[in-house]
Amino acid sequence: MTINPSIKDLEVLIGNWTAEISNASFLPDLSTTIQSVATFEWFEEGEFLVLRLGTKVTPHSTWLIGRDQDFPNYTALYFDDRHVSRVYEMSFNDDTWKIWRNAPNFMQSFEGKISEDRNTIVGAWSKSFDGKEWEHDFDLLYKRKI
Repeated sequence: MTINPSIKDLEVLIGNWTAEISNASFLPDLSTTIQSVATFEWFEEGEFLVLRLGTKVTPHSTWLIGRDQDFPNYTALYFDDRHVSRVYEMSFNDDTWKIWRNAPNFMQSFEGKISEDRNTIVGAWSKSFDGKEWEHDFDLLYKRKI
């Protein structure tokens, strides 16, 4: 397989992970933790990266990630089991993974840090309805299955 050179730096994500969502504003009890799974794999022989989060019996989403070789940021297409679809921008630099969306009436941002051993990603999502006041949405922890 020949991996698209413009997305090769995402290779560190390839594999199976556990995903833990906590401190979620959308849950009735902030102490609730949702355990799930995440799989990052190459799509179309390495032309894109696909992230599948959750399973068919739990809330799930699919992310298709690619990049125009002439631009620094990635584009991530998102779809979930609620039939919500969104387009995000993404960067991946110096072990920091950022995702953001600046759509009218609902903005989001994520920042995750990859551990030195490459087996943990600690991150959090934030949201805003006006682009001025931001609030914590939820924490997200990925742990590589070894």
